[in-house]
Amino acid sequence: MKKLKLMTILGTRPEIIRLSATIKKCDRYFNHILVHTGQNWDYTLNQVFFENLGLRAPDHYLDSVGKDLGETMGNIIAKSYDILKKEKPDALLVLGDTNSALSAISAKRLKIPIFHMEAGNRCWDWNVPEMVNRTIVDHIADINLPYTEHSRRYLLSEGMDGKTIFVTGSPMREVLRDHEAEIEQSKVLQELNLKPKGYFLLSAHREENIDNEDNFMSLMEAINHIAEKYQLPVIYSTHPRSKKIIEKRNFKFHPLVTNMKPFGFFDYNKLQKNAYCVLSDSGTLSEESAMLDFPGVLIRTSTERPEVLDKGTIVIGGITGKEVEQAVELAVNMFENQEETIMAEDYADTNVSVKVVKVIQSYAGIVKRTVWGQ
Repeated sequence: MKKLKLMTILGTRPEIIRLSATIKKCDRYFNHILVHTGQNWDYTLNQVFFENLGLRAPDHYLDSVGKDLGETMGNIIAKSYDILKKEKPDALLVLGDTNSALSAISAKRLKIPIFHMEAGNRCWDWNVPEMVNRTIVDHIADINLPYTEHSRRYLLSEGMDGKTIFVTGSPMREVLRDHEAEIEQSKVLQELNLKPKGYFLLSAHREENIDNEDNFMSLMEAINHIAEKYQLPVIYSTHPRSKKIIEKRNFKFHPLVTNMKPFGFFDYNKLQKNAYCVLSDSGTLSEESAMLDFPGVLIRTSTERPEVLDKGTIVIGGITGKEVEQAVELAVNMFENQEETIMAEDYADTNVSVKVVKVIQSYAGIVKRTVWGQ
């Protein structure tokens, strides 16, 4: 029997990671077309994750990066329109809120049912570029697949029909479970001569943090102070965007701070599990700190994941020096004192890929009939 034809479009490291288990399920049960927009093209932000996570190569590569943000977004919409028109899928799957998710605009104009994973995230900070993207995609998607009840309520409050919203849970528990052995086998601690609970891990790359250079430099000064105070190595997984600012400002790090190229999936999670404390502006820090049980400080002034504050999983550290240093001290002390934290219920599921596949199969035809009369 002819299978449902699904197209999945992605373009960045977070999408590759979070979609990895779902991509494999879609390959098994659908006629599945995988499209990469080229938004992240560097090996350390792209290909290494396909290799680590055992993903096949994309069927199409759109090479959408332009001379600036406007051209890149335009290329994503235009080139995804062309490939959607050519392949004529029965449905489109996108995750999250990167510029690659704007391919949903093309699908809407072509009357292709849109399924949106990680829908309903809201931080209410319009300095966060993803806030713009996620709001657009949520409102044009036919079926929204939020991770949590918080996100579902946000969608309902914005007028979404509850019959088109299905809470799936976070896909990260499933991804981490599937690769638990490889993470454990990573030799990164030995390679970097690190001892468990004997180092800090840092990742800071978000546009709203990096583009305000004064704030970013304040954060870097705080990292130097932390290295000096605790006399522990700080392993800085340095995004290319961050590296440019550091070089431009000729910033000098404390001798205990080491700038490293971004790590692969196995090595980074091995480092997270064994860190004294992890400082990051990554969206998944809030989930991973609960799942892997390590103290984490979110280097932001807002979060899309209020459930982690509900459960006491994470500390929001802001982006200025004093706030970050205070948050680190509190997170470390509470972890050492074994203060109780509870993982959010929506982070516990390990069958998110199964749920997503079943929802797509169930509703692609319904959307075509009820929305487009096809």
